[in-house]
Amino acid sequence: MPKMIAHILVSISLFIFQSSEAAAIPPVSKWMTLTGERPEIVANGGYSGLFPDSSQPAYDFALDTSLPGTILYCNLHFTKDNDGFCAAGINLQNSTNIADVDPKGGKAYTVNGKLVHGWFGLDYPAKFVFENVTLNQNIFTRPGVFDRAPVMSPFNLFEDKNGKPTRLWLNIEYDLFYKEHKISAEAYLFEQLQPLPEFISSPEIGFLKGVKLRLGRSKTKLVFVFLGKTELEPTSKKPYGSLVKELAMIKSFADGVVVPKEYIWPVNEARFLQPATALVSDAHKAGLSVYASSFSNDNFLSFNYSYDPAKEYMNFIDNSLFSVDGFLSQFPSTASEAIGCLPTNKNAPRSTKALIISHNGASGDFPGATDLAYEKAIEDGADIIDCSVQMSKDGVAFCSDRADLLKTTTAAITFMDLSTNIPQIQSADGIFSFDLTWEQIQTLQPQMESFFEGNLVRNPANKNKGKFVTIAEFLELAKAKKVPGVLINIQNAAFLASEKGVDIVGAVSTALTNASLDTQTAQKVYIESDDSSVLMKFNGNSGYQRVFHITDSISDVPPQVAEEVKTYANVVYVHRDSIVIASDNFAFNFTKTVASLHAANLSVFVGILKNEFENLIFDYLSDPYIEIATFNSLKVDGLVTDYPATANMFARSSCANIGSEYHIAPVQPKFLFEAEPVAEPPMLSPADVIDPPLPAMTKDATAGSESPGSSNASNTTPVQGPSSSTTSLAVGVKRFLIPATMAALLVLIHH
Repeated sequence: MPKMIAHILVSISLFIFQSSEAAAIPPVSKWMTLTGERPEIVANGGYSGLFPDSSQPAYDFALDTSLPGTILYCNLHFTKDNDGFCAAGINLQNSTNIADVDPKGGKAYTVNGKLVHGWFGLDYPAKFVFENVTLNQNIFTRPGVFDRAPVMSPFNLFEDKNGKPTRLWLNIEYDLFYKEHKISAEAYLFEQLQPLPEFISSPEIGFLKGVKLRLGRSKTKLVFVFLGKTELEPTSKKPYGSLVKELAMIKSFADGVVVPKEYIWPVNEARFLQPATALVSDAHKAGLSVYASSFSNDNFLSFNYSYDPAKEYMNFIDNSLFSVDGFLSQFPSTASEAIGCLPTNKNAPRSTKALIISHNGASGDFPGATDLAYEKAIEDGADIIDCSVQMSKDGVAFCSDRADLLKTTTAAITFMDLSTNIPQIQSADGIFSFDLTWEQIQTLQPQMESFFEGNLVRNPANKNKGKFVTIAEFLELAKAKKVPGVLINIQNAAFLASEKGVDIVGAVSTALTNASLDTQTAQKVYIESDDSSVLMKFNGNSGYQRVFHITDSISDVPPQVAEEVKTYANVVYVHRDSIVIASDNFAFNFTKTVASLHAANLSVFVGILKNEFENLIFDYLSDPYIEIATFNSLKVDGLVTDYPATANMFARSSCANIGSEYHIAPVQPKFLFEAEPVAEPPMLSPADVIDPPLPAMTKDATAGSESPGSSNASNTTPVQGPSSSTTSLAVGVKRFLIPATMAALLVLIHH
């Protein structure tokens, strides 16, 4: 057994989401399952979303990270001498190393009418398979570091690693095919494998009928597996899609059915949910349990779920029509949190303290910084809605993620001739808000920004929905909806003053005064900037919380630097990499950033959180709730997120409570896998936190008779900091040289 696998088997018990010693989950009358009991969780190949399907580490990890009573699913295949083993599929080519062990062993077989080329267990004796073949991760976007795990026999699965009995489910995928080659699944089950597992399933009616005749008084449950709707069932020769109308017939030989999730909640080609079918209700009327399959966190979910995998599970159990009786999942921990700790009521009491701060509103669901994005963020439970203020050529302050409108609007269609390069702001060319009048900007459409390629785009139905809002409209919305707080992000203040003659600080101040937010305490006001001189401008109002945005990753904050930050800020906003350091997409270490800032009595915001699985390191199991749980355990004070609904769901759940039915444990660096060492980001330095004073206003020669800093000054909205990775000092150096007095101050702080 490879050393790495042995390490996992020894230590995996440390990574426990739900203790096996936890109190049994009491019956809950809310479940609309066939029996009224909570839905079952079936670990499909173990935790095959991370480890090789059907490997010992996969099964162990599934039991350690899922609700008690989780069922282990083995897809049973056979050797030449009729011995059984667990494998992802009948073709072993991609899921094992067999092509390396026997390079010339590839063959072609007709399997249920389809010609399949590959390597097959029935060509090898059991001794060869168990001693030479190892399992690999067969989904290439998943980590391959756990490969080379031994092939598992069902005999290995009747007990867990502590010797306690497990619940086992065996699926016989191709009984007719094996019979053609003189291999009998029935003989293996009844003559070799004792005791029988709790569940036996198959997509073949003839096999299940034969097994039922031999079961006698056994309590084993038989389950009929539906395949694709157009595929033919081998015994009846009918399409599986037509058999949903023959549930009474299925009940004559089965206790339940497994159906792909689309049989229950259809999804159209555009990846939007369609109305639910009556399958679950009809099956329950026939006395059949329903297990939904094909659940995987790192799949391309329906856009209706906003890339929140737990939300998908909950749609199958938390609705007024039905609840499925179980899930077949490659990520059983996510099914566990959906069943065991996430709230069914989004207005349930909060159990965590971290503020939920929108990033351009709910920008995962609507174009960022639009009226619809802000309304969705409020609806989704954001404590703070944000507006990154930009300025138009004629001095209108409005909300937009950044000054460059190329990716956030349709400006490229109409104003490409205004594209220019402004190195003080960014290295790439752009179409900048301060080169367009507000009237011109209003002719544009907002544009949903997608940060990941291919099928991970964000909701295309909302791609251009919503309208731009001025800062005045943003503040009015926040007041009308009684949002607990607003965050106003001020960008490029020095450039706008020196190059465009625009006083963005004055525009924001005027807007807050006009909205009467400068003299009240009912709603919190946060002023954010990566420029310390901007924040100094707001020192005079003790009612404002000032947020210093550190755009580079850091690993620590020396006390003297933290004290300098405290002279102009109450909060520090850092990137996720400033708290969790990753190597090869695995958690490698926690930094001292949060502890150092807290020691200086500075609050910490972290962002930007995104639900998309490509945004998550492997330790988070393609589950945004585990990332949130990790930051919660590190006691961050605010979560800046594109998806406030997900953060709100966690905040109102019992998932962070160790004594709850299910507890999401934070990740532990190097536990899941110890990658190669990686250098930590630098400590925050004095040069990173001291900016030169804002320059004097200069008249923009291109502005004509307009007064950019004076008109419509109350027209801006709060959003997050710029996406630039430069430090505040680096940005400042691009703008102008640091005066001698500033350099002297840096020397003093160093000493």
